[in-house]
Amino acid sequence: MKHFLLSAFCVFLSLAVDAEVIIISGMYQGKDLYVKNPPTADGLGYCVFEVLVNGQPTADQLESASFAVDLAIWKLEIGAPLEIVLRCKENCDVKILNPEVIYPNSTFEITSFSVNPEGSLIWTTSKETTPLTYIIEQFRWNKWIKVGETKGLGKSDKCTYSHPVNLHYGINTFRIYQMDYKGQHTSEELKIDSTSPEIKIKSLKISNSIEFSAPTDYEVVSEFGTRITSGRGLSIDASKFVKGKYYINYDNKVGAIVEKK
Repeated sequence: MKHFLLSAFCVFLSLAVDAEVIIISGMYQGKDLYVKNPPTADGLGYCVFEVLVNGQPTADQLESASFAVDLAIWKLEIGAPLEIVLRCKENCDVKILNPEVIYPNSTFEITSFSVNPEGSLIWTTSKETTPLTYIIEQFRWNKWIKVGETKGLGKSDKCTYSHPVNLHYGINTFRIYQMDYKGQHTSEELKIDSTSPEIKIKSLKISNSIEFSAPTDYEVVSEFGTRITSGRGLSIDASKFVKGKYYINYDNKVGAIVEKK
């Protein structure tokens, strides 16, 4: 009987404390969150009754119309993952006033940008605050093409990165960017005049393969505009191509026409 009464009391208690949950996730950027915390409809206290930071309850003072979630007290590193949970009474208009302070924010500045003799793109940054991914793009065949990615370190002092790239004949253009909650944050373009020899297609009449004079990046498009295949190599397997014309983007060339009889 005693067990039944205890269970019934627990059920009643859970029903009486009606609650809603607000969850926001991001990365620590060195700033605190501010919360609008209106009074409850019955005027008995305020809406938020508990705040958790990465699963741990805070000691923030919640009995006011607004309060700060003190994040500095947790001794987090810049860029550390954050999950903040607000437990609120029902039918309350609780708002996080500055959620952007824990959203990933791209702040990098390029201090040097080059391609070394070994064929790697090298860039050095400063003022990073979040370990966001760098996307590396090369302008080729009249469009920007992704050629790699590297995870950023997210450190405010000097950070240096390296990624191998394939240079084509003539002027090569590169850029890097990061994505944050505001959109794409893009570097200035780097232009490199390559000494690589010009690559040619050995024959525009093909049977089982398309042969190049040297290894190259390539893209094959049908005469109807459908991309058939892409990659890098000295040749392309064309044994399963149907008869007709194909447009080949390769090296720095756009739309070279080959035909399979």
